[in-house]
Amino acid sequence: MTFDLAIIGAGPAGLSMVRALAGSGLRIALVEQQSAAALADPPFDGREIALSLRTLRTLRESGVFDHIAPDQVFPLEHAVVLNGNDPHPMRVSPLRGKTQLGALVPNQQIRRAVWAAVQGQSEYTLFDQTRLGAVRTDAQGVELDLEPAQAAAAAAPAQTIRAKLLIAADSRFSETRRKMGIGADSHDFGKTMLVCRMQHEQPHHHTAWEWFGIGQTLALLPLSEHLSSVVLTLPQHEMQALLELPDADFERDITRRYQGRLGEMKRAGSRHTYPLVGVYAQRFVAPRFALIGDAAVGMHPVTAHGFNFGLHGVDLLSREILAAARAGTDIAAPERLQRFEAAHRRATRPLYLATQAIATLYTDDRGPARLVRRLVLDASSRIGPLRLAIATALSEDGLSLRGLLPRLA
Repeated sequence: MTFDLAIIGAGPAGLSMVRALAGSGLRIALVEQQSAAALADPPFDGREIALSLRTLRTLRESGVFDHIAPDQVFPLEHAVVLNGNDPHPMRVSPLRGKTQLGALVPNQQIRRAVWAAVQGQSEYTLFDQTRLGAVRTDAQGVELDLEPAQAAAAAAPAQTIRAKLLIAADSRFSETRRKMGIGADSHDFGKTMLVCRMQHEQPHHHTAWEWFGIGQTLALLPLSEHLSSVVLTLPQHEMQALLELPDADFERDITRRYQGRLGEMKRAGSRHTYPLVGVYAQRFVAPRFALIGDAAVGMHPVTAHGFNFGLHGVDLLSREILAAARAGTDIAAPERLQRFEAAHRRATRPLYLATQAIATLYTDDRGPARLVRRLVLDASSRIGPLRLAIATALSEDGLSLRGLLPRLA
């Protein structure tokens, strides 16, 4: 079988690429290890995704937002960054003329909505319960061996397809990236992140918290007025002990960690944990190949830009592909792929590096590091241009952060 492009991974980035190419007439192979049923009805995984204003506009324009229920969209109006018990936190408010920094939407709802949005598109063929085997490239395109995923091994035969362009959207631990010989700079923070919805007595006023404590990092993502997603980062051995607590003890422990600032806190959802690993691909393209989503940039969640960057990459690459299709030229022309890579690197690299610096500095509990981070937060609170840069980064996809890293270093 022959296609114009093959996308490996039907997560939000891969499906968003399919949606971005709707109506183009390009033939798309979408390869995914999960079943179509699992894609249509993904389980709740505890993660709440912060969407920038730019991302919200893109989702509305693509029709994806139409498939998200209004009661699953929670406005993010302000953000506060606290350093231990320092009485002077940094506060971030919306840009002039805006009423919010963005919105929070459950990851489950985004996955379901993007899947729903591509239904009825005639240009793509889904190879579900299928994994990518060998990859061979030549001047004309790529040849892919598709193998049944383990659960479907008895039902589906192996097959080979060809495409002009291969796109990897198969997570920050991308096997496709590895098969194409592209390395990634990976940083394991040695910590585990817990996410869990909690009800609380006091309202959060649609304000997100990032709280760098001693021996722990806390965040609070505001949902409905007395419901938030708490995010706690700890070393794995400490996290395991917390996970084993009965509900009543767990609730008391979380209330204590948040110093009772929202009153008594009660569990309102399941507990989920994730390892903290940041990944940045050494290249975003190769001949007849491109990376999008977490396969290109896997962010530490401290700046909440993972999905925003993923959608930004989809937008940049789809524009190049559509322009080539309209002109009747090669959709995998080197100059187009290089233009995508340069633009996506400019947009993501500064904030990725800043995030690494912030996460490293603010999880170092030694005295000198604690002094430096207090000074950084104090400067951030007092210097208007820096607050503006951070607000712009939060609400507009981080594209203005190129000058921020030197100020944080």
